[in-house]
Amino acid sequence: MDVRTLCLGILSLGDASGYEIRKMVAEGSFSFFSEASYGSIYPALTKLTSDGLVTCEELSQDKRPDKKVYSLTDQGRNVLTEKLSQGAGPDKHRSAFLAALLFAEAVSPERVRSLIEERIKQHVSKIERLNGLLEEEMSPVSHFVISYGLAMQNAALDYLEANYSTLIQDTPAVLERADQT
Repeated sequence: MDVRTLCLGILSLGDASGYEIRKMVAEGSFSFFSEASYGSIYPALTKLTSDGLVTCEELSQDKRPDKKVYSLTDQGRNVLTEKLSQGAGPDKHRSAFLAALLFAEAVSPERVRSLIEERIKQHVSKIERLNGLLEEEMSPVSHFVISYGLAMQNAALDYLEANYSTLIQDTPAVLERADQT
């Protein structure tokens, strides 16, 4: 999902500032299936505003800069509905972890071990966060999405834990083969 559609979707849930949108994407339930930086959110909001898909209201704050709060327009809701009625397309799985792991075997078995241990800790942390989100009141669809993310995190954790020792045992042999070529 592109950043513009992501912003429209978030704003369909209620008015929000760019900071609040970024926080939902970075830390909230959106963080498990989407990425967007401030550098992509604010230009998207500016374009959505100029296209009439969202409105922007500046609210004064004490001892702080004005807060820009964005709201979805009827036209924006129509565009979101149109975008969401199109096929979602396949998921794109890009993993910095898997890329680092693939090349780590050229470095040392210790690096492979540390990458896997770090990833296990990350999965445990995400699982805790998702379980915490499930304790909050939410729509059935939101519950489904969070539960789906939880199932994916648990599957990845289970796989790493089940196959960790095999990989660590095999790594020195792989390194020796690489040294001989």
